[in-house]
Amino acid sequence: MTSKQRAALRSVAAGIEPCFQIGKGDITDNQVVGISGALQTRELIKINVLKSCSLDAKEAAAEIGAKTGAEVVAVTGNKIVLYRFSDKDGVKHIEF
Repeated sequence: MTSKQRAALRSVAAGIEPCFQIGKGDITDNQVVGISGALQTRELIKINVLKSCSLDAKEAAAEIGAKTGAEVVAVTGNKIVLYRFSDKDGVKHIEF
């Protein structure tokens, strides 16, 4: 992913709310399945990492990205932005 593409995705992500929270249970298999499904539907999602999580946001982003095959767009404070192209019909694709 180029820096221009990353910047475009960050600007789109600024207007969306987090759809998942990672807390004291860390990253569970159910959360990975849910995040993968959300990426299939939306392509771009934001995740909130709570202070009770034993992982910091960068560690959580790397783990979730590896488990879902998603690209980590940004980690800002306790927020993670992930992107994965969706081949599902009816998904409005993000233009770069």
